[in-house]
Amino acid sequence: MMAISLAKGQRISLDKTAPGLTVAQIGLGWDVRQTDGAEFDLDASVILCGPDGKAKGIEHFCFYNNKSLFGGAVEHLGDNRTGEGDGDDETIKIDLARLPADITKAVVLVTIDQADQRRQSFGQVESAYVRVVDAANGQEALRFDLTEDASTETAMIFAELYRKDGGWSFNAMGQGKAGGLAAVAGIYGLDAA
Repeated sequence: MMAISLAKGQRISLDKTAPGLTVAQIGLGWDVRQTDGAEFDLDASVILCGPDGKAKGIEHFCFYNNKSLFGGAVEHLGDNRTGEGDGDDETIKIDLARLPADITKAVVLVTIDQADQRRQSFGQVESAYVRVVDAANGQEALRFDLTEDASTETAMIFAELYRKDGGWSFNAMGQGKAGGLAAVAGIYGLDAA
């Protein structure tokens, strides 16, 4: 099976794209285009939302300091502090079948650690992507390559996985935000200040 490559704004049913997928490995990758020598650390995370589009609290926020939610149904597999090397820089595993019924959306985002202090933005990042891999067989189901130059943004909503018609679908977003993690978390009802 060949992976489907998505464009920004495209939505696709995971049930049709990857029949039988229950555990999605969300792989995120990027390279640093330019830097002044300061460390450049991007952090992947997932916010789980209810029907109102909001998270209930920190227990619905999976990141490098809160690596496991709902008994391992959502798991952050480690913080890559440089983005160097080939392949996925960070991976978050989501067992869709084990998520509570009141979780209707998983928002996948990447932020730049200490972006303001280091004067860094997504304009310095290239080859960024998010992909969904079926954990059961290692097959890449779909991929979304970010192609826009987000010259001032310090946070990026890469994608959403959301419940639709009794199954799960994927929305390729690529939506940049200024204000880092605090700004994006606030959209989904979290205080990440």
